[in-house]
Amino acid sequence: MGVAAAIGTVGDALAAAVACLAAAGVPEPRADAEVLLARALDTTRVGLVVAARRPLPETAARDFAALVARRAAREPLPYIVGEREFWSLPLTVDRRVLVPRPETELVVETALRLAPAARRILDVGTGSGAIAAALARELPAARVCASDVSADALAVARANVARHAPGVALVRGDLLAPFRAAAFDLVAANPPYVTDAELGGLAPEVRDHEPRVALAAGPDGLAALGRLVAEAPRVLAPGGWLVVEVGAGQAPAVRRLAETTGRYVRVEVVGDHAGIERVLALKLGGGGWTRS
Repeated sequence: MGVAAAIGTVGDALAAAVACLAAAGVPEPRADAEVLLARALDTTRVGLVVAARRPLPETAARDFAALVARRAAREPLPYIVGEREFWSLPLTVDRRVLVPRPETELVVETALRLAPAARRILDVGTGSGAIAAALARELPAARVCASDVSADALAVARANVARHAPGVALVRGDLLAPFRAAAFDLVAANPPYVTDAELGGLAPEVRDHEPRVALAAGPDGLAALGRLVAEAPRVLAPGGWLVVEVGAGQAPAVRRLAETTGRYVRVEVVGDHAGIERVLALKLGGGGWTRS
């Protein structure tokens, strides 16, 4: 945004940035411009109102122009500012991990509701470590483990759990392969579930910037989900829960996969605020959990 450095006041720079982002198709141009200008000025969005008529310092103008240019190229805002809030926890994020989304908080809510006494918990495909950090904060007596196939993602998760939940153990591995039988009372996951056909139609922020390995899940979007549903009975203790996020419209197919195993005795489908089914919770048959 070359005009930023030429405009005198904070308010004028903000207006020009909003116009630039709107022209680029950014969904919330004013909110994003305010966040970026507050970052450039080392203030808050409320502080921008107070400073609206003040001259924009040259250094801040250059910084703001660079930030706006990145957002106009549809780089996700959390990557630009380096942080995203999840479960009221500020998490470090960058291109190595998906941006944590509000619908994933539904995985945490469902897990806490159905398995509040879980003492051995796995967040599989942890990415930024969001689910693991949230569950560890809410269930401090539990032993929480987080895994990912990506070493880059685990580096991001390591920083986040060190900040918010230092007791979380991190393991590199492909889904449930690294773990022994009956190791967990609860397995939670936000696995890849985007179909090959859907990838090209994703928003540029997702399609062009977020890690493809954390999104793509084959022709039907069930490559990872199918494996989790089939393999979870091995790593779950009797009576344990598998709680997974699914794509819109995938819940019936995942339920059928669960029924095919013959191992789950209860299935709950949870909708988001719009009524879209986004989380499946599957309870393994058998007795109570061990407390070891």
